Amino acid sequence: MARQARALATRQAVLLAAAEVFDERGYAAATMSEILDRAGVTKGALYFHFHSKEELALAVIEGQGAWVATWTPSSDSPVQTLIDLGYAFAHALQDDPLLRGSIRLTIEHGSFTQPQIAAYQGWMDLVRDLLQNARDAGELRPGIDLVAASGVITGAVTGIQLSSQVLAGRRDLIRRMADLWTLLLPGLVQPQVLARLNPDEQA
Repeated sequence: MARQARALATRQAVLLAAAEVFDERGYAAATMSEILDRAGVTKGALYFHFHSKEELALAVIEGQGAWVATWTPSSDSPVQTLIDLGYAFAHALQDDPLLRGSIRLTIEHGSFTQPQIAAYQGWMDLVRDLLQNARDAGELRPGIDLVAASGVITGAVTGIQLSSQVLAGRRDLIRRMADLWTLLLPGLVQPQVLARLNPDEQA
């Protein structure tokens, strides 16, 4: 059991180090030697878990799904849950190097042998499911195309986090997220529902 725990700790240390290096340097410029130095593990330990830089990068990308799985909504409203998820994601991008590295790798999907679209599709599927729940709950305006809406929301969040990173090191990301919801919600939800929603970050 102790050996298994050590192996898991080593794997997590490598993933975290890799995420930091990928976030700072991008996939192409990152080297396994730099990741190895950052992780503070032996070369054998690193290659025991990950046989190549691409395999390691794909494991970092999978961290997005792990992050979503640990997030717990606090609202009964599907649309408020979507809003709150956006703020939680924004904070995680500011504070969680594993998620930051994962997002940079997702943006650089063309660097891999096979372009990586699963992360994008996963976010769009999650948003579409929340929007479907919102439609079932009577929160959405009539005629909303759920596939189109999920693509717009996912694309908008991707764009504002990237703009925030470039222009402000993501320091203004929470404000940008508030602007996004303030602009999107009137066209998305019923007027009576809009009055009950909080487009700002929950206290």
